[in-house]
Amino acid sequence: MSSQARIIKKYPNRRLYDTETSSYITLADVKKLVLDNVEFKVEDAKTKDDLTRSILLQIILEEESAGDPMFSSDSLSQIIRLYGNAMQGMMGGYLEKNIQTFMQIQQKLQDQSRQVYGQNPMLNSDTWNEFVKMQGPAMQGLMSRYLEQSARTFVDMQNQLQTQTRNLWGNFPFPGFPGAGEAKKDGEEPKS
Repeated sequence: MSSQARIIKKYPNRRLYDTETSSYITLADVKKLVLDNVEFKVEDAKTKDDLTRSILLQIILEEESAGDPMFSSDSLSQIIRLYGNAMQGMMGGYLEKNIQTFMQIQQKLQDQSRQVYGQNPMLNSDTWNEFVKMQGPAMQGLMSRYLEQSARTFVDMQNQLQTQTRNLWGNFPFPGFPGAGEAKKDGEEPKS
């Protein structure tokens, strides 16, 4: 976060104060800042602790509660199961990369729609929705290929970690550890 990020202070009464406009704002206003790509930081008015993630999670909760949720109960359960798991640290980066790639796909679709509908298709959401519907089968195919590739990448990453772990710890005499005392490669003698 840059030093020029807009500061929003959160007070004990749960109110949010935008220091740039010198006014109280709502979560809906913070959501608009996100949609407008405005860089901001939410901090506790008293302790100066960074509360940005907490506020963003509140916005996601509101979005999930209203209308058409993005996450199924199953996917939320899977995410919860990852906390405390050895893969937790990697999963955050993995999800972040996937979201970035999805945003790039969306940008490509918007660029294509500009070619079809003119310079500013986002001004008219009906036009954008029509374009996305027309692109439905192509978009589904693109997303399916992307998800398959993403899953393969994740499995490859997991296999590499397992191999590195075996190579690192396999030569130590830990009872029950797969590869303990085994050779690293076929035909290679175990090290003593």
